[in-house]
Amino acid sequence: MDYIIGQTPRPAGSAPAGNPPTAGGRPDPVMEGTQNTFMRDVVEASRDMPVLVDFWATWCKPCTQLTPVLEKVVRAAGGRVRLVKVDVDANRALAQQLTQIGLPLQSIPLVAAFWQGQILDLFQGAKSESEVRRFVENVLKSAGGALPAADLVEAARKEMEEGRAEAAASLFSQVLEIEPENPAAWGGLARALIEMGDEEGAETALNDAPESIANHAEITGAKAALELKREGRKAAEEAEGIRARIAANPKDYAARFELAAALNAAGKRAEAADELLTIMKEDRQWNDDGARKQLIRLFEAWGQTDPDTVAARRRMSSLLFS
Repeated sequence: MDYIIGQTPRPAGSAPAGNPPTAGGRPDPVMEGTQNTFMRDVVEASRDMPVLVDFWATWCKPCTQLTPVLEKVVRAAGGRVRLVKVDVDANRALAQQLTQIGLPLQSIPLVAAFWQGQILDLFQGAKSESEVRRFVENVLKSAGGALPAADLVEAARKEMEEGRAEAAASLFSQVLEIEPENPAAWGGLARALIEMGDEEGAETALNDAPESIANHAEITGAKAALELKREGRKAAEEAEGIRARIAANPKDYAARFELAAALNAAGKRAEAADELLTIMKEDRQWNDDGARKQLIRLFEAWGQTDPDTVAARRRMSSLLFS
């Protein structure tokens, strides 16, 4: 890959060529490529940042569908990745040479990701925006980077962990301006609004999430969190009476079930799990295995990798398989 179509690599330490700056002052990361500029714009440029090459042709209908999606995702990456579009018909010598080294250019569209002068990954055929974004995310991750949206989501989650829900909501909203179909941002925004006490806003956000991601775990988990918050608030209002019922009859499993909802609403996750696990231990069949099913709902609402979920699931597994 160091010598293509007789081109001379750029001198060490020199900057790769780029498009003129956009209105925002940043060079446009999308450009046309040819066999005369391939070494400079792709191979050498990939030593500074990942470069996607969109191999296309005017007669290829899937190409006309894919290229605008590629351009949108690459521009949203904020200068962390470049896109070079190469018409295989207008650059037959280059296409033939790349085919000889293994690129399957007989079937287009084909997108190849270059990093450090080598092909890092590729895909063929038209893809949805979410699939293209996932591809770019993986390329950037392999190159030690990340999409700006991924950075914002991580920052928002940190704000949530540190109890700054309003700041988290603002960051999640910024992500949605960049990626309107980002499930982590929709789910995170809803959870932040729940923490802020704006349950109506959280419900609106979940209803506004695109249908294409409605069944994503981030969305269904936030919905579960909202439902449990509402159930728990009602139980919390009756908590004193519920505890009195349990004191009078420790086997009042309905009261323990209600207390678990109240504890969860108060943020006492481990204690909520304790009540449900107690029911499971003493009467697994109570309410058609209701305690286990409620724990599963809690796990979904908390997040499958949340430390409280992991700890409670481990205890549940010990009960089920002991």
